[in-house]
Amino acid sequence: MKKIGFIGLGIMGRPMSKNLIKAGYQLVVLDRNQTVVDELASLGAEVATTPKDIALKSDVVITMLPNSPQVREVVLGENGIIEAEKQGLAVIDMSSIAPLVSREICEKLAEKGMYLLDAPVSGGEPKAIDGTLSVMVGGNKEIFDENYDIMKTMAGSVVHVGDIGAGNIAKLANQIIVAINIAAMSEALVLATKAGVSPELVYQAIRGGLAGSTVLDAKAPLVLDRKFDPGFRINLHIKDLANVLETSHEVGVPLPLTSSVMEMMQALKADGYEFEDHSSLVKYYEKLANVEVKR
Repeated sequence: MKKIGFIGLGIMGRPMSKNLIKAGYQLVVLDRNQTVVDELASLGAEVATTPKDIALKSDVVITMLPNSPQVREVVLGENGIIEAEKQGLAVIDMSSIAPLVSREICEKLAEKGMYLLDAPVSGGEPKAIDGTLSVMVGGNKEIFDENYDIMKTMAGSVVHVGDIGAGNIAKLANQIIVAINIAAMSEALVLATKAGVSPELVYQAIRGGLAGSTVLDAKAPLVLDRKFDPGFRINLHIKDLANVLETSHEVGVPLPLTSSVMEMMQALKADGYEFEDHSSLVKYYEKLANVEVKR
């Protein structure tokens, strides 16, 4: 089995790396949070000191980081992966970043004989824990095929969607749909509550029809129970929508609904909810209607 380097052991990276260890892969890990590094080390992972070090010790390196600047720093910065100059090394970036940054990093790695797959994920912490994430991948198809089994260890589905950058385009499309679905659900449940109808019964009544969705089933129960612990934080969705809007402007696509939801999330951030789950979008509507959705 290939030896895997894993950089970024946060909400998503921590359970993903654990699933790789459970599957029998030997891991080398790196993160700024020493507590999580120690936890992975206790499960058998080796600890690296720099991204260059992790690249030299691994056959494949997975990155799971907050945004484009962090990925660029880890791959291209001082003591970065690129400095290992390891011919044939595959870097699988499972972060959600701007597609143009993925293309830039890919080109620079290629100059050193290394490869990049942009492979962002969807599903949040629960699916990271149970290994059923959806992974959308851009990049060289041969490198994708060689590393499919590694990605499938962490996922329910792994789909190659095109050349480098295509994975992050697919993820941006995913984040548009998720954000607008949560906003629509919030509008509906706030309307039901304000009109004196049980939002829980409305949810049960509509979930089997055309309005039903994975988003509805994942988020409505959390809202009804007032559980806003982050599966996917508001501030991270803001980051993704910023990448969506930047990309849409570059290619000339107006996104009026996405822009509206972005401003709702910015309002929630201003109210101090940026570290809550994105289902906290309901609080934006609750504030407008002076009502609270609950069982």
